[in-house]
Amino acid sequence: MAFPGGRLPYIVYTLRHARRLAQRIQPQAAARRRRIQTQTQQHGGSDGRSGSGERPFPKSHGGGNHGDGTPPLRMATPRQLTQYLDQFVVGQSTAKKVLSVAVFNHYQRVQANMAALYEREYPTEFEMDEDPHSGVSTAQIRPLRKPLTARPRLPPSPIQLFDKSNVLIIGPTGTGKTHLVRTLARVLDVPFSISDATTFTQAGYVGDDVDTCIQRLLTIAHGDPLRASMGIVYIDEIDKIARKSGTDGSRDVGGEGVQQSLLRMMEGATITVQAKGVGAMGGNSEAQHSIDTTNVLFVLSGAFVGLDNIVRARMAENRGSMGFASGNYFTPYKVQSGLDVEPNDLVKYGLIPEFVSRVPSMATLAPLTIPDLRRVLTEVKGSLISQYTAQFANIGVELKFTSGALDEVCLKTIERGGGARGLRGILDKVLLEPMHDIPGSEVRHVLITTETIKGAPAQCWDNGDRASVKFWEAWAAEEHQYRETKEGKE
Repeated sequence: MAFPGGRLPYIVYTLRHARRLAQRIQPQAAARRRRIQTQTQQHGGSDGRSGSGERPFPKSHGGGNHGDGTPPLRMATPRQLTQYLDQFVVGQSTAKKVLSVAVFNHYQRVQANMAALYEREYPTEFEMDEDPHSGVSTAQIRPLRKPLTARPRLPPSPIQLFDKSNVLIIGPTGTGKTHLVRTLARVLDVPFSISDATTFTQAGYVGDDVDTCIQRLLTIAHGDPLRASMGIVYIDEIDKIARKSGTDGSRDVGGEGVQQSLLRMMEGATITVQAKGVGAMGGNSEAQHSIDTTNVLFVLSGAFVGLDNIVRARMAENRGSMGFASGNYFTPYKVQSGLDVEPNDLVKYGLIPEFVSRVPSMATLAPLTIPDLRRVLTEVKGSLISQYTAQFANIGVELKFTSGALDEVCLKTIERGGGARGLRGILDKVLLEPMHDIPGSEVRHVLITTETIKGAPAQCWDNGDRASVKFWEAWAAEEHQYRETKEGKE
């Protein structure tokens, strides 16, 4: 008897018949296993041990929080991602929320789109009624339904695919743009590549093509094109590809030309790249792969130096040009801390309108204040003070900073500029002499005070009888003086 629809309905029918047969055999197999288990409990386990012979169930490795506070990979919500970022990055709550929501939506979009495409490729199996003339009948366990005539198939409902929202992060240098993304990359279970836009040029010119970021994504995905097509691409220093002024009559291969090359990739296109390094199955892989960037999330960031002047000019035009409405009372710090960027501001800065329209989600970062820098020094995971303390502890030396010294470091960083990056430069300069002279000496305690930050030598104690006591007494005296000075100012 030929089945309507070809071989697939016959296979479905055979599988269902086998399942019904398995349902009859399963109770008998379960009873047999219970008898064997009872005999094992009476006569001892198969490995010579007495008792039930059952081994403890292995612990599950999925879900739950890791020891370092990392949220579960496949179930991280935007709130969990934000809480994870709070452990490593100070402030910037809006940018954290924008990134967390963008990554969470990326997960949801990829899962929904892949499920929708799977349903389109492999539709749901339809019910197959039994044919009385086929010569095959099932066990009469329960009354069978009456055979139905051929049922008309409804047209498939349209499949809804979700579009992506690329992200643009704007903020001055040293505010944590790159650190935010690098920290977020550690918790993701999708390929994550980081590129620098300063090396990009238009195809055919000296420099890196924009396809390089997709090639890095494929390398991080161990040569798996499907996994790479669901990854995240982070491009830093995106403001460096803004349209250069004074290039009329000449080709801007490092500015507008790169923006034009990124348009198709960010929107969704098939990019052919060559895999380098180790392939997914091991060994060197030099094959070419086609990567569909439709489900690849792009996160862009840049300092955009001078953008605050464009915002200030726009605000002055909107409010008028007289008195305080002219906007002249704004300082660059105030403008940056409350920067309200609009797409037209980015177009005036040098980005083409088509490029701006492909990054609908934007977040601005504010410069770090003295309390923020103080938290970067001491509170976040992997803080600078903890790193230097551990470095001296490896050679058997106890290093201590006073509260006044930490405040002085933050003040110098604000004066020098550069944000959180300036903290390490100041600390390296202050600790240069101790790091050079102390290894191999008898010094066991080092105290960094306010005077040390200003240029005085660090206070050191040898490995004497009362050296440790004198060290802690000196630190307590500095802290007492710091509290009195602070209370007097208040």
